[in-house]
Amino acid sequence: MGRTSDARERILAAGAELFGQRSYASIGVAEICAAAGVPKGSFYYFFPSKQSLALAVVDEHWVWQRGQWVDILTADAPIVERLRRLFIATAEMQSDALKGTGAVVGCLFGNLALEVSSQDDPVRARLQEIFEEQIDLVEVAVLEAVAAGELTAANPRVVAKSVVAQIEGMVLFAKLFNDPAQLDELWENSMRLLGLRIPEAA
Repeated sequence: MGRTSDARERILAAGAELFGQRSYASIGVAEICAAAGVPKGSFYYFFPSKQSLALAVVDEHWVWQRGQWVDILTADAPIVERLRRLFIATAEMQSDALKGTGAVVGCLFGNLALEVSSQDDPVRARLQEIFEEQIDLVEVAVLEAVAAGELTAANPRVVAKSVVAQIEGMVLFAKLFNDPAQLDELWENSMRLLGLRIPEAA
């Protein structure tokens, strides 16, 4: 009973690791099962298809990442400091991946979006929802900053979308060059985007 109870978690963990390292199309159910140490029957007991596993992996990763973003973006700190912490957390994730696997893995959501956006409607739709939620979180922080007089934004939604797009773009560059240092300019560029001056201490 114990082995059955943790089989789903092992499959999820194996899927997350493989989807983070290689293209979605190149990974088969047999490989996922081998990595998880479970028979195919166990896989199909929990997930009717590779697509359903991908959706579960995406949801699980977003639960973790959303908690991190909420903690950072709702902190009692100026918008400059909150965004700085968000960018640092993003860069640290890529640096940790480089140390652990020897490669910058990029963003799970971005990687899947680039690969399946034209061929897998359920995954694409879920990724769209997650990116919209990311924009929502940043927009709330921007609106609070506007209300506090920290910045002026003609369209907070557009500003929030631009911040999320820049994070994704810089992470893509970090993956392409296998170099987390590509993220170093992310902070200053985003501050310019918001029309904010970077404090000397930052």
